[in-house]
Amino acid sequence: MTNPFKKYRVDRLFFFSFAVLLVVVVAFIAWKSYDISSKALVQTTSHYQQQLLDELNSEITTRLVMIEQISLSTSRDNDLITFLKDRQDEFDRYRAYISIERALANLTYSIPLIQGIDLYMDRPFQGDAKSYIQFRDIAALSQQSWSRGLDRSDFAWSTEHRIPSFQGDIPVLSFARKIMSESDYLGVLVIHVKADVIRGLLDGASTGSNRLMTNSEGQQVLKTGQTLDKEELSQWIVTKGRQSGYLHIRDHPELGNSLLVYSKLDESNWTLVEITSWNQIIASSLQLAEVIVVIGIAAVLLVLLLTHFLSKQFAKPLRKLISAMGAYSVGGGQATLPSDYTNEFGSMFAGYRKQNERIEQLYLSLEHRYEQQRKAEIEALQANINPHFLYNMLDQLNWMAIEAGQDELSRILELMGKMFRIGLSNGASFIGVEEELEHIECYLEIQQLRWGRGLDCTIEAEESIRDCLLPKLTLQPFVENAIVHGFNARDEGHIHIRLTGREGRLQIVIDDNGNGLSKAAERRHHLRTGGYGIRNVRERLTAYFGENQSIMLDEREEGGTRVCIAMPLLTEAPNREHAEGG
Repeated sequence: MTNPFKKYRVDRLFFFSFAVLLVVVVAFIAWKSYDISSKALVQTTSHYQQQLLDELNSEITTRLVMIEQISLSTSRDNDLITFLKDRQDEFDRYRAYISIERALANLTYSIPLIQGIDLYMDRPFQGDAKSYIQFRDIAALSQQSWSRGLDRSDFAWSTEHRIPSFQGDIPVLSFARKIMSESDYLGVLVIHVKADVIRGLLDGASTGSNRLMTNSEGQQVLKTGQTLDKEELSQWIVTKGRQSGYLHIRDHPELGNSLLVYSKLDESNWTLVEITSWNQIIASSLQLAEVIVVIGIAAVLLVLLLTHFLSKQFAKPLRKLISAMGAYSVGGGQATLPSDYTNEFGSMFAGYRKQNERIEQLYLSLEHRYEQQRKAEIEALQANINPHFLYNMLDQLNWMAIEAGQDELSRILELMGKMFRIGLSNGASFIGVEEELEHIECYLEIQQLRWGRGLDCTIEAEESIRDCLLPKLTLQPFVENAIVHGFNARDEGHIHIRLTGREGRLQIVIDDNGNGLSKAAERRHHLRTGGYGIRNVRERLTAYFGENQSIMLDEREEGGTRVCIAMPLLTEAPNREHAEGG
């Protein structure tokens, strides 16, 4: 009788051998598990957790409503409104400031839940930056992440964040309320609530629980343990109405199978969520554990017996192949492998023989390629010397021009040296905006020495972006294109360069009053330049930023060309830059 392991495909033997056994075992375990515990345990656990979350929700809501009421009463205080109207002289205004600060401090000390209070107003008094009471400029309100909520309402709660204090940075929840007098907007009162106290209420008497609290918009405010992210949480919050309930999460990449119970009360704007591992719920069933242990032991024994038999059949040809591989040496003899295998092992043996033949051929060719590689390495090392040689040569030529009294030529060589140094930039692909502007200023000065007074250029760059980074030599190809093609056959021209930073993006606009795109394109075609510099910039920006960049060239209505470049505003080089530097 023919041995099946020399005839049939190995993957089919393994599949049918293990599939029948495992399907029977897994199906029996799954049926017993579901039948005995799943329904009862899920209903009991969800009912208990929902009651507990409702109680915690009610308690937390009571505390936070108290903060809202305190904020409301404080914002209507006549002394505070009079102070914010700023109609007193400086002496009375300072006395009012002391009184208001003392009143807010007493409020903070009397209520342990309050960490501190901020008052946003016009012309605030400056105090200790770590004091519990802060008077802040209302212009700085927009810098706070929770300030957007005040655009839609007179008050808003923030998510958890940190504020400085005498004990270090403290996690807080902030409640902000506008202070209005009739129709006048006077300022904003912000009460910082200790987040750890609310988190303690959220924990309750439980330890190691996975709970979180969200606001009416589905934003996560506080959490304990491991929870869902904002996007996943918003999916069921939106679809579930205003009633409490539970949900079974299956095969989550981080939480696995879990029970999600949530609490929504009619009188509360908060939603409490608790996530419990499915395995933790069913672990309490002793009967289920006994069944799994008995079936598991039997399955393990059967699988071990079958695996032992199968492994011996697999190990035999594999050991022969390993022995042949260990004895192999280039140019030496080869071990004899069996030829009666017609399945995957037979194909493996045949492939190994062919591979050895190819190795012998490749080895002969490698000796020849090795010599070629050594020559290429020597040439590459020589090429690395050339940029430094050229830089030093420019410096020597500059001194020669100075000694010869050629001031203009000396200046050109000095500018070329600066441009070359920035172009090298120690091998980095990203340089600062300040260095890029220095490079283009050197280029323009060289062109102005050639043009005389006919070439005029204006550069504007915001101070806040001068320390940011961009790919080096981004501006020069466009400025060169304007001078060479836009100002062709002309004795004057003007270029305006403007760099700004908006919403995390670097915006570059280059305007010229030259011939425009159509005539410049005709000249490039005639000279067969192909626009390599601009194409190079496009390809580099695409390689670095993908679709998160753009380059647009348009005709200006008043004549000339406008180039608009947009890319991310970087404060440090991307990871790819670090890889290149290594």
